Amino acid sequence: MKSRCIKTVYVYVVTILLLTIVTSCNALVGFTKINSPDANIITEFNVENELNYSVIFSGDTILANSKISLQLTNGTTLKNFEVLNTEVKSVKEDWERVWGKRTKVTNSYNEITLHLKEKEAGILVDLYCRAYNDGVGIRYGFPEQNTLNKLELASEQTQFAFTGDPTVWRADYETYKSSQEQEFKQMKLSEITPEALVGMPLTVQVSDSAFAVITEANLTDWSGAFLKADAKPHTMVTKLTPYPENDSVAVIRNTPAVSPWRVIMLSDIPGGLIESDIINNLNEPLAYEDVSWIQPGASAWDWWWSNKYAPAADFELGANQETYKYYVDLAAEMGWEYQIVDWQWYGEPFAEDGGPNPEVDITTYIDGIDIPELVQYAKSKNVKIILWLHWGHLQKQMDEALPLYEKWGAAGIKVDFMDRQDQEMVNFYHTVIKKAAEHHLVVDFHGAYKPTGVTRTYPNLVTREGVLGNENNKWSDRVTPEHNVTLAFTRGLLGEMDYTPVGFRNVTPDEFKLEGETEDGSPLVQTTRCQQLAMPVVYESVFTVFCDSPDNYKMGIGAEFLQKVPTTWNDTKVLAAQVGDYIAIARSNGNTWYIGGMTDATERTLNLNFSFLGDGSYKLTLFKDAADANTDPMHAERQEITLTAKDSLEIHVAKGGGFAGYIEKI
Repeated sequence: MKSRCIKTVYVYVVTILLLTIVTSCNALVGFTKINSPDANIITEFNVENELNYSVIFSGDTILANSKISLQLTNGTTLKNFEVLNTEVKSVKEDWERVWGKRTKVTNSYNEITLHLKEKEAGILVDLYCRAYNDGVGIRYGFPEQNTLNKLELASEQTQFAFTGDPTVWRADYETYKSSQEQEFKQMKLSEITPEALVGMPLTVQVSDSAFAVITEANLTDWSGAFLKADAKPHTMVTKLTPYPENDSVAVIRNTPAVSPWRVIMLSDIPGGLIESDIINNLNEPLAYEDVSWIQPGASAWDWWWSNKYAPAADFELGANQETYKYYVDLAAEMGWEYQIVDWQWYGEPFAEDGGPNPEVDITTYIDGIDIPELVQYAKSKNVKIILWLHWGHLQKQMDEALPLYEKWGAAGIKVDFMDRQDQEMVNFYHTVIKKAAEHHLVVDFHGAYKPTGVTRTYPNLVTREGVLGNENNKWSDRVTPEHNVTLAFTRGLLGEMDYTPVGFRNVTPDEFKLEGETEDGSPLVQTTRCQQLAMPVVYESVFTVFCDSPDNYKMGIGAEFLQKVPTTWNDTKVLAAQVGDYIAIARSNGNTWYIGGMTDATERTLNLNFSFLGDGSYKLTLFKDAADANTDPMHAERQEITLTAKDSLEIHVAKGGGFAGYIEKI
């Protein structure tokens, strides 16, 4: 891939209104609004009685009188403002992703900036609002000023005050230190307790024709935000993550400084949320001139099956050269681009207290493992090596380790167990991404916070966890079919998600057992084979890590699809969707379309319309649940079907089932 650049930028209107600040004019400047380009979304601001905003979607008020206030560590509260002046502009630009849900993106918005002055403290604050056809972004900033050279922010209260009591899907992460691996449970907004620490995104069904997502974008040198239930009915409010050693401080910055964007994604159908580009659009353009070394691809992964006997190979899998080569061979056979060398390759990573082991050295490897030799073995089979690291060890040895890994020929790093999103940790993420790029290394974050779209700027960040994924099937029964479907409308719609998909030992929920309870100690998944096959299409991850063993992938139907399915897309279209119930997606790569669908625990028939296809006839190679998949979830059928753009197709899916396929022009 060559450098990606903005192709076209149109700035239609730039207007600066200088308003005289006198009492008689306050009524004229206290209320203002900005419309989306299609005028379907209106955001109104009022500074007459504190600073608040409202959002109107398709003529209905979604959020009303939602206040914004900021608290400094010296006790100053910024909430009563006067408007010094405003700026309004409209922008339309076209740009290309290096990888993601679609290649060509249009960034079209109207923006208003309110230059404010806090009446009592005299502190200057800029409030920005970008209005898109698919949502609203609001951020605040502190310009350079004599009254505030150094910003020390204790907290932020940005309210999201809904006009009714909508249905929501929320994840309670309970504490600030969290791997963000929780279910998104369905409930009424009023049922969220004041104690819950709600992670972003929060997905909201306002009505049958209004869906919203509350999240943040462009989290850079700032504290990551959670949500809390506010005292005001039907209202959520931002809760910034404090510093680990000082819970009275959330952000420390020199001015000028701007916050992340507070995002309200909006659509009249749930699939519109998944198709939205607003998260990436609210980030900065590509920071690198050359991205040719960033290669999308799939990966084999040994850890799900560590310490298990491999019958086909006749040895026990573990942290050794023989195991790693066994998985490199799988990647080569399947046509996958990568193999992850997971933990313990440089020694025991954990100390007795659970923290990073201070005795290990990430520039060495233990007896029985030779990383440079493994890299060369993998290279001979056209496979690249990714190295696992505890973040504490990387923080300590980053400047020494990264150039060494480049010298060894490794392609990237998997960084784990951060479990935080305070400002210090956010800055660690950005440091790792930038320094890794200097050495042509891609990055996979585990124990990670949610995506905020910075992959537009730094696309060597190829995926991240922060999800209750297949790994958890080893020790819990929480990864249900309903959870898998709900992820597409919650955590999954934010971007890159390392779910580690496609387990081939499929059982019903009633038959499901934990890893240690099975006869051979091997992990199971409580969905059909075809729901697992759908995951690399439904879930977005340019670096897709397949979880199962070579023995299992060589058995049964579906391996053919895993050999073919790509990890990055030219376009994405949602074909059928209902939050938590079912999802069907079509994604294109080159001249081929790929489809994937999932259902919850309800057996159903999904009707797919293929109007997105071009002229001519096409062949669909389809993998679908067999007639007896409700009782035998491993049982699937392969069909070949001729289609045109005028056709639709009914696909029956079993309980916890799904389908996957690829469409090629005849």
